[in-house]
Amino acid sequence: MVKILFAASEAVPFIKTGGLADVVGSLPKYLNKDEYDVRIILPKYTCMDENLKKMLRFHSHFYVSLGWRKQYAGILVVQYENIIYYFIDNEYYFSGDKPYNNIYEDVEKFAFFSKAVLDALPLLDFCPDIIHCHDWQTGLIPTYLKNYHNKSPFYQNIKTVFTIHNMKFQGRWKLNAVMDVTGLPKRLFMPDTLESYGEANCLKGGILYADIVTTVSPTYAKEIQTREGGEGLDGLMCRRKENLYGILNGIDYEVYNPKTDPHMAKHFETLDFVPGKKANKLALQRLLHLPEDENTFLISIVSRLTEQKGFDLVAYYMDAILSKDKVQFAVLGSGEEKYEKMFYYFSDKYPDKIEVCTNFSEALAHKMYASSDAFLMPSLFEPCGLSQLMAMRYGTIPMVRETGGLKDTVEAYNEYEKTGTGFSFRNYNFDIGEMPNMIHYAMHVYYDDRKSWNDMAIRCMQKNYSWDNSAKEYEKIYDRLLKK
Repeated sequence: MVKILFAASEAVPFIKTGGLADVVGSLPKYLNKDEYDVRIILPKYTCMDENLKKMLRFHSHFYVSLGWRKQYAGILVVQYENIIYYFIDNEYYFSGDKPYNNIYEDVEKFAFFSKAVLDALPLLDFCPDIIHCHDWQTGLIPTYLKNYHNKSPFYQNIKTVFTIHNMKFQGRWKLNAVMDVTGLPKRLFMPDTLESYGEANCLKGGILYADIVTTVSPTYAKEIQTREGGEGLDGLMCRRKENLYGILNGIDYEVYNPKTDPHMAKHFETLDFVPGKKANKLALQRLLHLPEDENTFLISIVSRLTEQKGFDLVAYYMDAILSKDKVQFAVLGSGEEKYEKMFYYFSDKYPDKIEVCTNFSEALAHKMYASSDAFLMPSLFEPCGLSQLMAMRYGTIPMVRETGGLKDTVEAYNEYEKTGTGFSFRNYNFDIGEMPNMIHYAMHVYYDDRKSWNDMAIRCMQKNYSWDNSAKEYEKIYDRLLKK
């Protein structure tokens, strides 16, 4: 039995700010339980749901040497959906109303967490063969393991996999400060180690010292080896390319299921897709106070409202689309104030064409995936993307930019061969108009060739982007690392 410990800063259902939590909370359930004993270790945040915190049971405690400090660390444990979860408890680091604060607090917080994960292992009666680390918050685990714990027999056979979910976030802070809070020696803060552009870089530690590096789509694995996509670490990624793998994320097909989803107005399958989609669409229009018309092209956006997600493009072209086209938009998401204000501006100007909700609701997200005709995701960059996969599960056709996982999962429609699962554009620009041209092409197919549109929606539903396929790829990685 191969023992694997997932280490991450978040995982559903305990704490979630983004797609990382979905991955860490879902993937272990799909790995072969006859061959892999997979457990998860997380920080115990005070902002976790109180009902979930009540499930946790105290296991033991110890003290973490972090530079010149000695910090208390408690271990709590719970078994949830047949997966054992461990939690590292320290109220100084993990209190507050959100899991992440500012960079200087977070670097120390996750340096503590990384060191505590390794120090906790002898107390868990579980010595993993592999620690699977996720994003910069756990980048110091491979660093500590290779440079601090490497002389102890207990740790010498532990391997590490490091998964990059988003290259943009690197955990960078002042060299002297990180040297102080981590207690790592000065030799590890040189250009060929953790130093990067005058700062210490936690993500770089994970990439440099992990045995295998993965990221969340094949195309993104190529993009991060380029100057445009490497976020300053493209040279390091090229050095590690022999041990770099791109594996698509999946989604939980039990949670996103048009046959059973409790948030839908009417369940449907491929055979009754058309009446099912219409019923859900009318229900969503009614809920959002949009004119009820089953034939109006309804586009949904469910997203964090950030520059990465392409909302500068949306802001640039939205007025022209709303003023001229027979279209409705349903928008759900929160983020940067300028994008929230932009959407509210258009909602006030075109109240019959766009409705906006900035208070995230999982139930409303499901309704939008199930009810819309199309899903807009024009990302500046996108390591994998989960929302387009969720939309496709319900026969909602994605309209995306060809980048990262969007390029890997959405096949552009070909009207001559009647193939494809969505619409796409290539260049992120403000003069040629590739994004609105894509939207207008999709509207043309929707209004003028509804049979082809419905056939494409059914092809989306028939695609398999569950975790089953992704889990098999990760199993190959684990086996290769252990040379099974």
